[in-house]
Amino acid sequence: MPMTLTLKEVENIALLARLELSTEEKERYRQQLSHILDHVAQLQKLDTSHSEPASSEQPKSSRLRADEPRQGLTTKQALDNAPDVAAGQFRVPPVME
Repeated sequence: MPMTLTLKEVENIALLARLELSTEEKERYRQQLSHILDHVAQLQKLDTSHSEPASSEQPKSSRLRADEPRQGLTTKQALDNAPDVAAGQFRVPPVME
């Protein structure tokens, strides 16, 4: 049984995510999200009773590289691609008004 979201549910999700969506976007996202939920429903039907739970994707024998300190970026290098810089710092628009 396909799981189909309503436009009202998509509008509620958009409200929670603080997204302004056009009518076309709402319909497209309704279809896409419904498709994702259908896939999840199919996965939930799989019999996993013979599968052992996994606590990590990494095998226990996995070796990680040694944690060695390295030289970081200079202030100039960090700010070179910044869209706006003031007094040697990133300048960002105000968050609260």
